[in-house]
Amino acid sequence: MSEALKRCRDQIDQIDDTLLTLVNQRAALAQEIGHLKQGGLVLRPEREAQVLRRLQEQNRGPLSNEAIAQLYTEIMSQCRALEAPLQVAYLGPEGTFSEAAMRRRFGHGTQGLPCANFDEVFRAVESGNASYGVVPVENSGEGAIGHNLDLLLQSPLKVCGEVEVPVHQCLMSQSALAEVRRVYSHPQSLGQCQGWLNAHLPHAERISVSSNAEAARLAAQEKGSAAVAGRQAAERFGVALLAENIEDDPRNTTRFLVIGDQLVAPSGCDKTSLVLSAANRPGAVHDLLTPLAQNGVSMTRLESRPARSGLWEYVFFVDIEGHQQDEKVAAALQELKRVAAFVKVLGSYPVAV
Repeated sequence: MSEALKRCRDQIDQIDDTLLTLVNQRAALAQEIGHLKQGGLVLRPEREAQVLRRLQEQNRGPLSNEAIAQLYTEIMSQCRALEAPLQVAYLGPEGTFSEAAMRRRFGHGTQGLPCANFDEVFRAVESGNASYGVVPVENSGEGAIGHNLDLLLQSPLKVCGEVEVPVHQCLMSQSALAEVRRVYSHPQSLGQCQGWLNAHLPHAERISVSSNAEAARLAAQEKGSAAVAGRQAAERFGVALLAENIEDDPRNTTRFLVIGDQLVAPSGCDKTSLVLSAANRPGAVHDLLTPLAQNGVSMTRLESRPARSGLWEYVFFVDIEGHQQDEKVAAALQELKRVAAFVKVLGSYPVAV
């Protein structure tokens, strides 16, 4: 070993010793905060978002801001677990992109609760069996996940946060590519990879299942079957990867929302999600948007869904910049309640870091 290499390694050991001491000091302070709260909220999404943004602003590399966010999410997760354990529901089994979103937001100091379907995720949180839930609401290529939007409208739960997960799909099977006769996956994932599947498996039957992890489980058991899923599902069920990054759009991203029974305070960089319906008259939709424009509130998303109340009636899911406690947003909401047939504030929460 060269003298220069030894010096570098000695310095790393010294830094690691210092980091170990400092991380445990941070953990001890988290424990003290838990005692001071005396049973109060364990998770403060606005505070955690402020911590991550401040660290990213101070980051000078060589670690990327994304790496800093992942590193400190895990540190905060383990420190939070010393206050009280959190249980977070997601679409299972293990190995789904929903689990990946849950870990990305809450870290590995959190106990995951896999659910058989999205309805169970909502029920787990509503019943108190889980502190929070994580559900996908839209994909950059395939659009909105309508069933979860409907559940948000019906549920008393609030939106407490958002997570954006880059989605890289793989084809996995215990058989060779030429032997694949059927492909299992969640409908959204099949849609995200239809170009690749048309080119490489044009004659294979495509079968929709409840989750990508379930698809991987089936592919592990059935000869001639394959699954479209993430790498984590292949590792979970021991299925060989035949191809990676088969999504048609390399920027493929899925947005998840965190649901819970919590009103989140302003963090300084927030988003508010609403559901609106318009009266059945000319210009009604224009009237819904006017209060936002007049108060200088930017709209980042508008999605229409058929209403359950009658034929050809719709509700609109809207995301706007800002927190409902912000002066401009509060004024816009007050005016919306005057002109809209129905208004529901799903929640205000920090923008995904």
